[in-house]
Amino acid sequence: MARVEQIFLYQHFSSLLVIDKLGPKEIALFRKLDTPQKIQDFLDNIPVNFEPEGDTCLSPRMVLKQNRAHCIEGALLAALILRFHGHTPLLVDLETTRDDFDHVLAIFKQHGHWGAISKTNHAVLRYREPVYRSLRELVMSFFHEYFKNDTGEKTLRRFSKPINLKIFDDHGWMTSEEEVWYIAEHLAQVPHVELLSQKQIKALRPATNVERRLGSIVEWEKNGKLSCQKH
Repeated sequence: MARVEQIFLYQHFSSLLVIDKLGPKEIALFRKLDTPQKIQDFLDNIPVNFEPEGDTCLSPRMVLKQNRAHCIEGALLAALILRFHGHTPLLVDLETTRDDFDHVLAIFKQHGHWGAISKTNHAVLRYREPVYRSLRELVMSFFHEYFKNDTGEKTLRRFSKPINLKIFDDHGWMTSEEEVWYIAEHLAQVPHVELLSQKQIKALRPATNVERRLGSIVEWEKNGKLSCQKH
């Protein structure tokens, strides 16, 4: 790697050791994905990881190698690419009722406002433009579309404060050939901020039939094919 390239990359990482672990193809790819919008488009084109052989928590490198990702795996890759371009690699965990699934976002700040990159297989819980003044405002933008398709129950209850993935650098999370379950476990254990009071929860109106129909739309089929044509 040329010295000029090393200096350029050093500005975006905390140490040359991290830079040296990225392969030439990863560096070339990340350079092209130089906006949150491009990162989201790239994630959308990665097939969903349906975990046919059991639960996974793939590192960013393994996502690229296997060309599959679910929500936290996509968020980790997005956070790494954001870090490459000078952002702090931040994740936020959206926590639900016990009978629904949590969701993980890679968040970023642009022009003083928060946005989010999201890997999901549904027509909801997707990318958020950087137009939100606070993290709570960003999180609440997911509230009305976060429901169970069978009952319409709205299930989003709390969110974690941003987790800076630099705390896992010593574990090699960015380029690990092993799964990175320690990150998922950390997200589950950190304190979360309550969004609703019990009175508010009792007064919630279920999602309507038309909303539930929208929630049932998927982007990727289990055979690895897109369910709808890309524009």
